[in-house]
Amino acid sequence: MPHHRLRRCHLTVPGSSAKMLEKSLAIDVDVIVIDLEDAVAPQEKSTARTLVADHLANATWQAPTLSVRINDVGSHHCFQDVIALIEAAGKGGRCPDTLILPKTQTVTDIKFLDQLLAQVESAYGIGEPTGIEALIEDAKGMININEIAAGSPRLEALIFGMGDFAASQQMPMLDIGHQGAYPGDLWHYPRSRLVMAARAHGLVPIDGPFADYKDTDGLIADSQTGKLMGLSGKWAIHPSQAPLISECFSPDQADVARARAQKAAYQAALKAGQGAVSVDGVMVDQATMKLIEPLLTQADLLKI
Repeated sequence: MPHHRLRRCHLTVPGSSAKMLEKSLAIDVDVIVIDLEDAVAPQEKSTARTLVADHLANATWQAPTLSVRINDVGSHHCFQDVIALIEAAGKGGRCPDTLILPKTQTVTDIKFLDQLLAQVESAYGIGEPTGIEALIEDAKGMININEIAAGSPRLEALIFGMGDFAASQQMPMLDIGHQGAYPGDLWHYPRSRLVMAARAHGLVPIDGPFADYKDTDGLIADSQTGKLMGLSGKWAIHPSQAPLISECFSPDQADVARARAQKAAYQAALKAGQGAVSVDGVMVDQATMKLIEPLLTQADLLKI
């Protein structure tokens, strides 16, 4: 798990709402994502930027990871977002753990943000580099995803933005995340492509939101499907979704116990000169160790 962050649930909070920002301070979730992009009206961009920078300088979040979704590189708000956020940290505040770059279409987008961050961090004496997460939201970004994934040492995660992606594909739908009458998993191909690109480059693949926050059964089913495909977590657009998503992407304690028993038996077998061992009727070998390693890493992070 790159950078040893828990990323089961990413709860988004509009950067223009002082009330919601205050509420986010005490929410128990792996990642708080403060949104300066889609959740903020164009005329409120500057006000939201100042509000978020002020919170970074003075507030403390319970969430272990704090991310900010800035505006895309095609917007004149992008460089202003980066400067304001890093400047707040340079004045004694908290630096965002990661910046989320929306509408990432090419590796050039990542390199631009990398260089801008390097310059601003240097100007304000920031020693710990801020990470980058690339939000893949359209057909062009998905086509270029392998090059994007290799774009910067700062890059930590790839995120699937299925709402804008559906729009770029001209899919007829109204609710982000819903599958409609499609006779299968509508998101299987883009999710699979994003997971493969992320894993090939040591990044974390994250799923986008499920907009109907009242449909808990749909949310759980969608989260479970994403987890089975190799996604490490999912965005939430409402606090009520956070515990459900976190539970879906948490390891089952029985599975953890079984994996630890398999690892112990395999290590004992190696000491005895054996490359494989039977544990409860299941053959355990080096391939098994690769399968259970992510599970055990997450269990250790969760201290379970």
